[in-house]
Amino acid sequence: MSAVISARNLSKRYANTVAVDNVSFDIPAGRIVGLIGPNGSGKTTALKAILGLSTFDGELNVLGFNPQTQRDELMKEVCFIADVAVLPRWIKVREAIDFVAGTHPKFNRAKCEAYLAHTKLKPDMKVKQMSKGMVVQLHLALVMAIDAKLLVLDEPTLGLDILYRKQFYQNLLEDYFDENKTIIVTTHQVEEIEHILTDLMFIRDGKIVLSATMDEVADRFVEVMVSQEHYATAKALNPIDERQVFGKSVMLFDGVPRSQLNQLGDTRNVGIADLFVATMKGTYA
Repeated sequence: MSAVISARNLSKRYANTVAVDNVSFDIPAGRIVGLIGPNGSGKTTALKAILGLSTFDGELNVLGFNPQTQRDELMKEVCFIADVAVLPRWIKVREAIDFVAGTHPKFNRAKCEAYLAHTKLKPDMKVKQMSKGMVVQLHLALVMAIDAKLLVLDEPTLGLDILYRKQFYQNLLEDYFDENKTIIVTTHQVEEIEHILTDLMFIRDGKIVLSATMDEVADRFVEVMVSQEHYATAKALNPIDERQVFGKSVMLFDGVPRSQLNQLGDTRNVGIADLFVATMKGTYA
């Protein structure tokens, strides 16, 4: 399958700062990719390059287009959402629908209105009259009615409580995503998107430090709560991280066979949050 996004030696520099540092990757269709990194890691700069909002060095192909020279054609196939909780407070539901219908050629008004029919939102209701949950419902209806091949979400649920964050991602998965669409999402609430991701990319200091499918992550990385008598043996296997939990050592291994680690203590698959912390240690120093 050809890549929806293909980057080769992608770089972006601002004066003396290297925001994206010579990265290469491919993202095929029908994937949900978590692009995860600390503040200032380069993830938003990478998204801007993908969306044609920033110049760059290297090669970048998105849906068959060069974002720098063919942005108008590219954006007919892309939907970009920065924050689902933010809509102009003065705008009415029908005005928001009219705006998106006049802006994006792939917007399906009937699909949007059918989704809204299952909510308490009315055409003349203004955003300032809505609860946060209603604002999310309106934004979801607008997004899911756009038949875009690529959906880019940059911290989409910022400021929402956990109920509305879960609702957003669940609706996205059930009512929007299919094998012909690709989603890239950045967020600091990594535990909440873990169950929907097919692929994971960690970015630090402008470099991709991990790029793997979720199946590969499960195969590669194993956490072990090491019993005291096996501590020296486990340490000799060079864990990539070690932390203390209730006085016991929990070690994280990359590429060590699970059958071997089972002899050292209780094993489990590592969560994205713990893997992120282990990978990014020293970044916040």
